[in-house]
Amino acid sequence: MTLCNTHSAPEPVFAEPWHAQVFAVTVALNEAGRVDWPDWAARFSQTLKRHGLDRELDGGDDYFLAWLVTLEEFLVEQGAAATQDVANLRNAWEEAYLTTPHGQPVRLAAR
Repeated sequence: MTLCNTHSAPEPVFAEPWHAQVFAVTVALNEAGRVDWPDWAARFSQTLKRHGLDRELDGGDDYFLAWLVTLEEFLVEQGAAATQDVANLRNAWEEAYLTTPHGQPVRLAAR
């Protein structure tokens, strides 16, 4: 009897690379003792409520945008980032994304 092994690549856990990156940053902060998961869950829940995201989320952009907002607010509250610095960086990434040709890597302009 011959067994046929067919391997297929697993489905991606994250829909977009930035979803994985913002998640990884939060995990790293937790591992460094800077973020407590119960506190994070409460903060994230509040962000979802503020955004009106009370439906079942599929891990897409709406979910991770809320995750990112929670992380930005947390970093500002903890004094790890200034509100204006967060806004400037977010605007720079948006500008880079909107001006990058399709299929090319998005990079921030040198400052």
